[in-house]
This record gives sequence, C-alpha cells and structure tokens, in this order.
Amino acid sequence: MKVTEEKSHRVLVGTEEFSVENNTTVLEFLSKSWPNDYKKFIAAEVNNRLYGLNAPIRTDSVIKPLTVADRMGTTVYRASASLIMLEAMKRILPGHKPVIGQSIQDGYFYQIREMKDGVPKEIIRDIELEMKKIVEENLKFEIESLHVNQVKKMLLEVEQPEKVNLLRIHYEPQVRIVRVGNTFDLFHTPYAPSTGYIDTFELASYWPGMVLRFPARGSTKITGKTNQYPKLFQTYMETRSWNSMLGVQNLGELNGAILSNDIHNLISISEGLHEKKIASIADTIASRQPEVKLILIAGPSSSGKTTFSKRLAIQLQVNGIRPMTLEMDNFFVEREQTPRDKNGEYDFESIDAIDIPLFNDVLVRLMDGETVKTPVFDFKKGGKLPKDKWIPKKLEKDAVLIVEGIHGLNDKLTTSVMGHRKFKIYISALTQLCIDDHNRIFTSDVRLIRRIVRDRNFRGYSAADTIKRWPSVRKGELKHIFPFQEKCDVMFNSALFYEPGVLKTVCERALLEVDPESESFSEAYRLLRFLRLVMPISKANVPPNSIIREFIGQSIFHY
Repeated sequence: MKVTEEKSHRVLVGTEEFSVENNTTVLEFLSKSWPNDYKKFIAAEVNNRLYGLNAPIRTDSVIKPLTVADRMGTTVYRASASLIMLEAMKRILPGHKPVIGQSIQDGYFYQIREMKDGVPKEIIRDIELEMKKIVEENLKFEIESLHVNQVKKMLLEVEQPEKVNLLRIHYEPQVRIVRVGNTFDLFHTPYAPSTGYIDTFELASYWPGMVLRFPARGSTKITGKTNQYPKLFQTYMETRSWNSMLGVQNLGELNGAILSNDIHNLISISEGLHEKKIASIADTIASRQPEVKLILIAGPSSSGKTTFSKRLAIQLQVNGIRPMTLEMDNFFVEREQTPRDKNGEYDFESIDAIDIPLFNDVLVRLMDGETVKTPVFDFKKGGKLPKDKWIPKKLEKDAVLIVEGIHGLNDKLTTSVMGHRKFKIYISALTQLCIDDHNRIFTSDVRLIRRIVRDRNFRGYSAADTIKRWPSVRKGELKHIFPFQEKCDVMFNSALFYEPGVLKTVCERALLEVDPESESFSEAYRLLRFLRLVMPISKANVPPNSIIREFIGQSIFHY
C-alpha cells in the first residue's frame, strides 16, 4: 500500500491560521510569516512539544514560537551556550575535562578536572574570547541520528565513559547526537539553529572553577557581578563529595550501580550520611543550650521539611532535649485581612498573611516559661476559633520550640525574639547528580517530581494540576524563600542520589496521564524524556524513615 504525504498543513499560531507546505521547517515558516521579528525566536513548541527551529512541519500543528524570555526558550539558549563553551575549551585546552556542577545565580558552575587548585583568570578569559569567536563563525548545531554502537565508540574515543553508561539502557538501534565544530554530545534537548543566536554570555571566575553566566529569564542582558553564596555553595560541594565517595555522580553511574545489584548498599550509606548530618545539627543545637529555644525550619516546596523536622526531633531527644512543635498555619490573619496579589487574589504566601504580633507574643511568653493559649485556625471559615477553644501550651526548661514554615529565615517573622535564642535551618533538595559530565539535572525538577508523586498519592491532584500550579509556587519561592537562604545557621540538602529511580515509576504513570492537548503537556513531555534515562528502583529499598517516604508513602512518621 502506497502512503502519500499531504502537500500542506494547517498551522495555528495564537489565533492566526496558516497553510504551510509539507516539510517546511519551523524557521522557514516563521521567517516568511514574521520577516521583521523571526530572529528573536530561538525554538518553538509544536503541538506542546519542544523542538528546534530546524524541525520540519509534517502534520497539522499548533506552534508557539519561543524567545529567551520563555522558560523553555531559556533551556535551549543555555544548552546551546554550554556546547559552545565545550567547543571553545577543546580549542584552548585540548585534553582537559570540564565537569558541570550546580546552578549559581543565572549560570552554571564548571570545574576542570586537571585544575584542582582553580582555573587561572587568563584561561577563563581565553575561553570566553574563543566562545565569542565561535559565535561570530555562526556554526550550525547539527543533529544526527547514528547507530548506538557507533556513538558508544565515539564517546570512548573522547574518554566519556559516563555517557556510554547512559546508553546501556538505550534499547533503540539509533541514537541522536548534536555537533558544533569538532565537539559532539548526546542529544538531550533542542538547540538553537546556529551559534550566532547565542550572543550574550559571560565566563566568570568562581573558585575552584568558573561560572558560565546567561541573561536572566526575561532579559537580554547580564547585569551585576556573580554573587557569592558561601553556605549554599558549601552545601553543594558537600553533596558532591558524598556522591564522589559513593561512586555515583551522574545517571550513567547510577544506572550502572542498579544493574550491578550494588544499589541496596549504596542506599544504606546515602541514608546514613543524611542521618549523620541531622545528628550533627542536633548536636550543634545541644551545644547552644540553654540559650537556643526556637528552631526555625524553612525551605521551598517538596524539600522534605516535615520529615526532616521529625527526624531532627528524634536526634534532639537523643541529646536530652524535648521538642515541641508550633504550627504556623494556626497564625494566619483573618481572611478579610489577608493581603492580595496584583490580580486581586488572596496572597497566602505573603509574610503579612501571618498574624506576626500574635505569633511573637506567643513565642516570647512560651520561651519565658508561661502557659500560653495558642490559636486554632478554621480554614473553612477563614478565621481563628474563639479563644475558649485555643490550645494551652507550656515550654519546659529542657524543651525547644520547632516552627516549620516558608518565612522561617525572615527575621520579620520573629522580630521579638533575640538572635542568640534562634537557630535557623534551611532545607532544600539540591541535587548534585548530573545526567553526565556536561549536562545538568535542574534542581527544581527534583522537587517538581517529588510534588507530582505526592500530590497524586495523597492530595488528589493530577500531574497536570501540579504542573499548572508550579510556576506560581516557584514565583513565591523566589520572593519569600530564596532571598533569605544565606541567613540560616545551617543548610541541609535533602536530595538523595537514588531518588530519581524510585520516583520514576509513579511519576511516569502520572505524566502519561496528562492530555497531549493540555497546557501542562509540554512540561510533562520534557520530564518524561528525562525519566527515560533512569533505571527504576523498587520502593522496597527505601528505608521507612527516609525523606522520600514523605512522597511515596509508608513512612514511619505521621503527616
């Protein structure tokens, strides 16, 4: 039977409709339809999937052109700039091995394996100049499909075994790669059409490596200097050290550990490192007794704050300290007093949604040893219950208060409590597991996957619902949490190297339920592409007190 191709296709962009000939690339279509504006586009969503502009149109399509102001457009820009940097390094420092690390400000941290004592500033300058030269050359990002065995051989020739390990679970005969100049990489995300699109970046020194900086999302410029985040960076490096000790620093090594049946032992060590860190924090608090009476725990969504609080409480009791919790949710102002956002909606994440005078009065009186009636908030009615139904509490001499909430590091919340009486802890899932030496896993993706799993298991929300809410959650974090993270006394990284394998099966199922026509599908599709790189790990391997149990269930703790 002969299959005939349609000669043209119906294309929708916003409310405008076009007829486009078969196999016309997205770039050709955009340049013809928007001849004055098309150069600002770097990629496009086609039927809710992210594509490069050189992708051909072969069916009726809904197309959303993307700029660097869009989240997906930012991803394409940064991936393209990173590959340009690898090509520049190959020219300037042949034989040297760059290794990608965490996100710092609006950039990616890199170390060079052969330069343990830091990268000299003159070398950083030379790499940046070579990157600019590559941009001027306007080289194409070429996408090829090759036999998997051929790609494995190519990767071994350039000494990238971690990428070969990734292909151990690649079951299709062909695999895509991307090339620019003499550099190639496995294809994980679309790229710009050519290097000429990537005209704004900066390479800055950041010991013991360097940071490749990009324009902030929504901007076309890089402003200011690279900020220093000593506590955050120390926490990142501590986790990287843990992963190095475990021998699992990327997905290829994780998959290798799973296939070798060594994963159970590595999980035990990883959880042991968590417990040791929590015990150390409890020891520090104990060393500051009797001064410290208030422990404030803050962190972004799905960072594991609740499980951390419960495990910390156990370690405090080991030190002879009795923990008593105070629920922030009971200190909301009355509904009519709640501040509103720019859209006129109630802004429950604002610090002014908390009855700060009442909260401080309760804190001070409890810490002075008084018996205090604490409020109970009725969320259905949007107000506190009458005072005769408030709960009396008393803080004994050998006890401390534990308060968990997003504003814990903001001194405005506890303005009446002297600094030496507070101990502030910042919790987040700061993954140091990378896809490979040159490709990151976004830190926020770990938390999003956690939240998708938890929302589906325990809160009745679909993956589409969670993904739809996520931008608003992230916006609140940027405003209320991240600006205060360096004000903590200690940071705890709740990320576990093996969790992508555990969360994979539940999350994949949830993501596959997202309707391809849904506005959430583009994000679901991106996450599915990431999870296909991961070997599954049975939930039975997860200890009952693990932070992961907060999201997958069967924890020894009650939530």
